[in-house]
Amino acid sequence: MILAAAQTSPKRFDINVNLADHYRFIELAAKNNADLVLFPELSISGYEREKAAELAFESNDSRLSEFRKLAVKNKIVIIAGAPIRMNKELYIGAFVFQPDDTVSVYTKQFLHTGEEVYYHSSFDFNPVIELKNEQLTIAICADINHPEHAEQAKKLDTSIYLASIFWEPQDMARAYQTLSTYAKNHSMNVLMSNFTRQSWGLDAGGESGFWDNSGDLVAKLNGSESGLLLIEKTDSNWTGKKIKF
Repeated sequence: MILAAAQTSPKRFDINVNLADHYRFIELAAKNNADLVLFPELSISGYEREKAAELAFESNDSRLSEFRKLAVKNKIVIIAGAPIRMNKELYIGAFVFQPDDTVSVYTKQFLHTGEEVYYHSSFDFNPVIELKNEQLTIAICADINHPEHAEQAKKLDTSIYLASIFWEPQDMARAYQTLSTYAKNHSMNVLMSNFTRQSWGLDAGGESGFWDNSGDLVAKLNGSESGLLLIEKTDSNWTGKKIKF
């Protein structure tokens, strides 16, 4: 099994440019035989609040068609974030594109202070991804601030916890400690994807990483460069490789 975390730098308010970047990241991950690629929180739009409604996607949005094609063609699971409008409400969500041409949605369960002005939260959309005898579940950003989220993931027999985040540089040490603790306490591997450079006018911390189920950091990217973190499982061992974008 090979997992990929995409460390991206979205262009503010330019969905088309960001979509094109996603396609290139996906093709690069597929070229390196990845079975799954994880993008950061709200990766397609970049992190936004005030403009979220203008940048939102519907669950059956025609702009998702290329993601579906790439997932099928490359036999890869793609997890990409966007503001998602469902049932007349707006959510911070992630689309899960599967190689069998199905699409599901995860919605952020715990919002940061201030996000509730623009977004709703929901516990109703929490897909379990089955991949090569592993069970994978998703967390978006502030979800990881709540230990009960990781506890629920373990109840779902999660073996790989996928954290899609937008955290700033000064917060990365805390993110690392939190995710390492979850990995160790719940005996589950953790893959984390973060922005680099800026989003919403704030610096992003980068440092996308992977922890094994003992809580040990296997590999990470730095805080400034866009790229892919590739994590490969051979027998029960994980190794990492970095690819610049």
